[in-house]
Amino acid sequence: MASTSSSMFALSKVEFPAVYPHRTRKKPSRPIPFGPSNPSTNFLLPRIIPRLSLSNSDGYGIRSRLDANVVEDPTKDKSPSLEVKTRVWSWRGYSIRYQYSGNSGPALVLVHGFGANSGHWRKNIPVLACSHRVFSIDLIGYGYSDKPNPRDFGVNSFYTFETWATQLNEFCVDVVKDKAFFICNSIGGVVGLQAAVMEPEICRGIVILNISLRMLHIKKQPWYVRPLIRSLQSLLRNTALGKFFYRSVATPESVKSILCQCYHDTSQVTDDLVETILLPGLEPGAVDVFLEFVCYSGGPLPEELLPQVKCPVLVAWGDKDPWEPIELGRAYEKFDSVEDFIVLPNVGHCPQDEAPHLVNPLVESFVARHVTSQASLSAEVM
Repeated sequence: MASTSSSMFALSKVEFPAVYPHRTRKKPSRPIPFGPSNPSTNFLLPRIIPRLSLSNSDGYGIRSRLDANVVEDPTKDKSPSLEVKTRVWSWRGYSIRYQYSGNSGPALVLVHGFGANSGHWRKNIPVLACSHRVFSIDLIGYGYSDKPNPRDFGVNSFYTFETWATQLNEFCVDVVKDKAFFICNSIGGVVGLQAAVMEPEICRGIVILNISLRMLHIKKQPWYVRPLIRSLQSLLRNTALGKFFYRSVATPESVKSILCQCYHDTSQVTDDLVETILLPGLEPGAVDVFLEFVCYSGGPLPEELLPQVKCPVLVAWGDKDPWEPIELGRAYEKFDSVEDFIVLPNVGHCPQDEAPHLVNPLVESFVARHVTSQASLSAEVM
């Protein structure tokens, strides 16, 4: 059972980032209904779940449950980098910011976590783009994408995993124009899984980094605590307390403190990171989105989605994550769709930003393995 104080601490868990110039937003005339999308492109995605077997030569690196030494741990990433461009996609009347780089290779779509945005992948996009087409999207309500007021939708919830999954799938159809691998962090992992369940022909595979366990989900609370949780959510959403709480969090000092909690290597928490994280959270509407999501205790759990996923999944976990303990995360090893569980030593909740030299090679090897396997199967079918 989570006490009120620990629940309040959990509400402050954010993973921010990215600077983007202010612009005028387009407002939709009415709320948009959400449901499974109907992509115009019909992709064929075979189900392939090969096993990971990579090794290094010096015995120091990432730990896998299938091979103890998986990826070399260099002191820094020496890969060349490409220019990262920023664009705006009009989705159902809303403006959605995304970044992209790379002109050839398999498509990757990077999905951020709660409170973050596409800038949280700034150390990954230009490196991965050397051999992939890389896209990083701001989920609606976050970053520099539009932030419609959740109260405009009446009793119907707007900021849900189904909404974000629909956005992700339609982004692949409209912008990427191809099926893609989803690379996801934290809450973004649930979004990626939900998208893969809703439109399995679009997702070729998923890499999940420290997926949110959703410990505040209503199903994970004792029955006698649930009324207290609902009361706290109502208090935050409907009184000045919620906005006061948000104002106390949305400061440079608070953001830096929060990041230092979830990054094991606090030297990575630079002033630039704090700034890129804080600025989108100061945009109009950000507070309403924040409060709406921290009061969202329903929706799917990772353990409910993984059995439904038909594409291969790689789970990687920073073993120093204070928010999503690796001991609990190991339960995801048992699912058939999970081909491997990788331990990232001495890394916190946001491996892609704290340890890109570990994450980038993992993504590259996962994608290369499944592109080759899927191409071989397609040739056999033909």
